[in-house]
Amino acid sequence: MNPPLGSGADEPVSPGQVVHAEGGFAYGVMGADIHVFADGNPLYVLESWRPPPPTDQRWLREMPSRMLNARFAVVDFTGRQQELADLRRWCLAGSRLAVRWLYGPGGQGKTRLADQFAQAACADGWKVVTATHGLGTVLPPPGSQDLRLDGAVGMLLIIDYADRWPLSHLAWLLSNSLLHQSTVPTRVLMLARSADGWPAVRGSVANLQASTSTQLLEPLPAESDGGPGQRTEMFKVARASFAIRFGAAAEQIMMPGPLDHPDFGLPLAVHLAALVAVDAYITGQRPPTSMADLTLYLLDREHTHWVNLYGDGLRKLTASERSFRTPPSVMNQAVFAAALTGSQPPDAGRFVLGHLPRQQLPAEQIVADHTRCYPPAFPGRATVLEPLYPDRLAEDFLALTLPGHHADYPSQPWSASVAGKLLGRGSDGAPPGWAPRAITFLASAAERWPHLGPEHLYPLLREDPHLAIDAGSAVMIALAHLGDVPPDLLDSIASHFPDAGKSDLDTGIAHITARRAQYKLPVTDSVFTRASILFDLGVRLWRAGLYEQALEASEEGVRLSRGLAETDPSMIPAAASSLLNLSVDYSMAGRREEALAAVMESVSLYRRLADDDPVRHSEAFAHALDSLSGVLGSVGRIEESLAASAESLTILYGMSSNDPLTHGSTLARVLQNYSSHLRNAGRMEQALTIVQQALEIRRTLAATDPAVHEVDFAYSLSASGSILKKLGRYDEALAAYEESIHLGRRLAVLNPEARVPELAVSLGGLSGCLYVVGLHQDAVTVLEEAIHLHRKLATSNPAANEPELARSLGSLGLLFSEPDVERFREALNITQEALGIFHRLSTEFPSAFMGDMADSLVQFAVTRKNVRMDLINGLSAAKEAVRIYGRLGQEIPEAYSQKQAVAYLAIVDILQELGFAKEASKLRGELGQTP
Repeated sequence: MNPPLGSGADEPVSPGQVVHAEGGFAYGVMGADIHVFADGNPLYVLESWRPPPPTDQRWLREMPSRMLNARFAVVDFTGRQQELADLRRWCLAGSRLAVRWLYGPGGQGKTRLADQFAQAACADGWKVVTATHGLGTVLPPPGSQDLRLDGAVGMLLIIDYADRWPLSHLAWLLSNSLLHQSTVPTRVLMLARSADGWPAVRGSVANLQASTSTQLLEPLPAESDGGPGQRTEMFKVARASFAIRFGAAAEQIMMPGPLDHPDFGLPLAVHLAALVAVDAYITGQRPPTSMADLTLYLLDREHTHWVNLYGDGLRKLTASERSFRTPPSVMNQAVFAAALTGSQPPDAGRFVLGHLPRQQLPAEQIVADHTRCYPPAFPGRATVLEPLYPDRLAEDFLALTLPGHHADYPSQPWSASVAGKLLGRGSDGAPPGWAPRAITFLASAAERWPHLGPEHLYPLLREDPHLAIDAGSAVMIALAHLGDVPPDLLDSIASHFPDAGKSDLDTGIAHITARRAQYKLPVTDSVFTRASILFDLGVRLWRAGLYEQALEASEEGVRLSRGLAETDPSMIPAAASSLLNLSVDYSMAGRREEALAAVMESVSLYRRLADDDPVRHSEAFAHALDSLSGVLGSVGRIEESLAASAESLTILYGMSSNDPLTHGSTLARVLQNYSSHLRNAGRMEQALTIVQQALEIRRTLAATDPAVHEVDFAYSLSASGSILKKLGRYDEALAAYEESIHLGRRLAVLNPEARVPELAVSLGGLSGCLYVVGLHQDAVTVLEEAIHLHRKLATSNPAANEPELARSLGSLGLLFSEPDVERFREALNITQEALGIFHRLSTEFPSAFMGDMADSLVQFAVTRKNVRMDLINGLSAAKEAVRIYGRLGQEIPEAYSQKQAVAYLAIVDILQELGFAKEASKLRGELGQTP
């Protein structure tokens, strides 16, 4: 499936409506965006939350497991009052936008708690919306959804199975305009089985200025000696709810046994005990007492239902007399397949059943009979192969059907073969769409059933290790946490990891890498090998947002490398490289002084190496100097930064003169960086000369090998456009941006994760040119596209992308304040948002972002001057900008003197608007301006 692309609904759609129709799926929303894959199918579906539907009591009694489905809410909600109160306090807290990760193992009651919370929020006047992930799931066509607030006091979005969503898909969802309406508080509740995916998600929402929190659903406390506890109370409520459905007297039904075993810390287990107690009472059986036996009882009842539908065994029905023609043995196979695949469209369902052992019945008959037992979850939903619910019961059914356990339940010899066939790749080499679900369920079941991993799951993955990666981060996390997962299997999976970071996989890769390190470090004597393991671990952890753990690994790796280099000169290159990587880690963590110390030590080592052997080490030395230049610039040491860049260029000029094809790419990169440093220092003409050198080198390289060099060429075009715009050469700047965008759009389709950031920057630059030449509406259109991309990127990786988001927001605020655009209220809101981002960044990293803070203050002030609103705050912002520019200009006057003059003029104009004409005239005179 292709990566998600913004549809025509990429712009906010309220109060109008966007309707998307593809292959019979018609879906419209008002008050939100629609994001779709390139094939036209929705990335996710947003629906207004609805209470549980009424259910037919007789239908529920046919198979007792139906009563455990949280969707039907058969059991009255009880317990979890403290957790519910905590959610309601969170909902009413002061933050405008808040995100919470609610987690606990399967059966802990997350869905019921969320539904109860949603019901309470609706009663309090909130708009409650649910999000269902689209990839690998058959989504119900909900028709038109009106998600406008219409007087609601707040907006609550609930995302179930959030840990199974790829991070990039969550990023698209979190960029939806539904969540960014500043008039009411907005809450996002994500439900997950563990906290493992949370750090990456938390990092992705940092730019949204959202408060974040987690909430663990603890097991129900064990029964105390002083009397009945929560488990007993929950059992009684569940028993009463089930007894009503059976028409039985609840008080006559005894508890099967004590509930003090840890298994009964799950609300699902308590409900299961109550359900089996009621069913056993009705059927005259003795109920089992252990969790495993309760599960077996319930699965036996499934089998009984299949037998009853097929024929009671006393009177043999002829084929013509039967409408239900699937024998129980065949239904067993179909239910097994459905547990692996989940619900499917009819054609896919028939394809799945084609993998079953050969039967006399046509697939259409098996599909029809299975649907009679397990109808679609949503009325009118044209799907088949609805799986067993709850998920935990389906997991146990898979484990018990696969051979190797010792429970009193018949395993099936065909099951392993069916699982293998269903997870086989298609003719195009792609895994089936249900692979993530199937492997997730098998891995989750393997935590409770020890035969499942060694005898089934691990052999499947040994045959196709890449399947674990295709299945996504949630599967890799589950595998890494299995106690008996073999080291060689993890090595096989790791051999297929992508070299570059990939946000959707980084968390899972990090967990498998950490588990491999746990295996390898204690048994590895080689210090070099230990250092290599730690370096790899540090990189993988960092990409997953586990920054503290990443730095610990990198620091230990550097310590080992230093020790090696002290005794073995051949290890100096490894030490120098590790220090350079550690410097990057420190920079990304905001520890810039430590980053500077690490890169300076690396440069010192590389200088020694290049002096001794310039042929082997000069290029690495030049790269280290280039890195040093960047870090020096980030701490405000501009002249030293330029000197380091110049030294790096001197080395590379000499190397490229002898071998231009080999070193041209490196030279162009350093030229590009040098130009950026010159631009930041206000030396625009010199910056333009340098960037044009980089541009010509990259144009030549791109013509020779476009697959390798077009990306860098597009970047240089955008950088050239930026400098030309600053110099007032707008026609040339427009041409550079347009060429960059044309190339960038094509590259973004091929590799969106890596290329969309530069496309967004180029769009922002083009918008600025359009604004200057007076094409304000065109500038708005282009910049809104850029901001949509920036917001999504900043959600996935805030450290790298939120500065550009804030810059674009400030620019859009100025555009909105223009008389021919006249979106004044939005202008005020988004310049406030931009200023908030830079206020936080400049507080954390003043040397890096204080200039941006001053620019944002000026945008804030000018916007208020333009719309003639909030002028007092605008005046204060402009005065603060003047002070900041003054401090910064003491070191680099050419970079900030003109900006300070603009800030002064904003003060003059606002004073005039406020009626302080005398003060405005005096300041204008001091600035040498005429009225």
